[in-house]
Amino acid sequence: MSLADFLAALDQLAAEAPGRIAAAGTLDEWTAARNALVGRQAGRLTDILAGLGALPKEDKREAGQRANAVKAVIEAALEARHAELAAAASAAGPALDRSMPARPRWRGAVHPVSLVIDEVVEIFRELGFTIALGPEAEHAWYNFGALNFPADHPAMDMHDTLYLGPDQVLRTHTSPVQVRTLQRYAPPIRVLAPGNVYRRDFFDPSHAPMFAQIEGLVVDEGVTFADLKATLSHFARRFFGPTTKTRFRPSFFPFTEPSAEMDVQCGVCGGAGCGVCKQSGWVEILGSGMVHPAVLEQAGLDSEKYTGWAFGMGPARTAISRHGIPDIRILYDADVRFLDQFAR
Repeated sequence: MSLADFLAALDQLAAEAPGRIAAAGTLDEWTAARNALVGRQAGRLTDILAGLGALPKEDKREAGQRANAVKAVIEAALEARHAELAAAASAAGPALDRSMPARPRWRGAVHPVSLVIDEVVEIFRELGFTIALGPEAEHAWYNFGALNFPADHPAMDMHDTLYLGPDQVLRTHTSPVQVRTLQRYAPPIRVLAPGNVYRRDFFDPSHAPMFAQIEGLVVDEGVTFADLKATLSHFARRFFGPTTKTRFRPSFFPFTEPSAEMDVQCGVCGGAGCGVCKQSGWVEILGSGMVHPAVLEQAGLDSEKYTGWAFGMGPARTAISRHGIPDIRILYDADVRFLDQFAR
């Protein structure tokens, strides 16, 4: 190959390269153009440079300088075109694959504890109960004194109760709502008090420092323990099923006398005994009792004229029992995959 032929080949490559580069409409086409023009394996410039060794010694310097100049122009054009294509691809975003299934949108679900509260409220609403609410930051007298707690009761210690001040606490139960209702309204009274309560409990599989509670109160003339038992047994059959069996065990609460824990027969094993009921065949669902005369007197009612009964339950424990949730802390998790199970 003569020097004239070598230079003519370079001129032809320099003339064709801009059009080939501009025609590249995608990054893949740009790659193909780069390989065809200056690729190390089969590029046009590589083929031309292969003839450099056949040139006379005195022509090699000029041929090499001219080849480097052509290569620099082509590579600059390639770099500029690559920047244009990359910017266009970035602005357009990822390519839409219409064959892929759409991602389902999570529309939200009612929390299982809220589901239990709503169901309990609806059952008692049919029995003539209304909703009563009260403050979560409560005076210690409403939280303890008005409910017949003695001054040295362990629940009043700072290691059990969250104090906001000398006489101000985060309520440990929703019972203060009952006292406020008795002070505000004259009997007959039938109220349900749902809300959050706070205790200095460790956050473990069965306890939480903040949890929901539902309490009920009935006060009227002639109210007896038979009314309590009949009403709560009716609730259990409505909530757990028409064949549900119940039992009442003696217990103690400062604000009720007599007091009783209410159990329902385990729905998992039918009373035979299993891990859910701790092999007892029964699951405790609430505490209850006849309102203590001292509570009625503290609220300004004549305990000789009026009687009443009350109960309290934790909807979180009911929810984990109903759905077989092994750890109460899951109820406080932000993982929407858990809540998605309860989507209606």
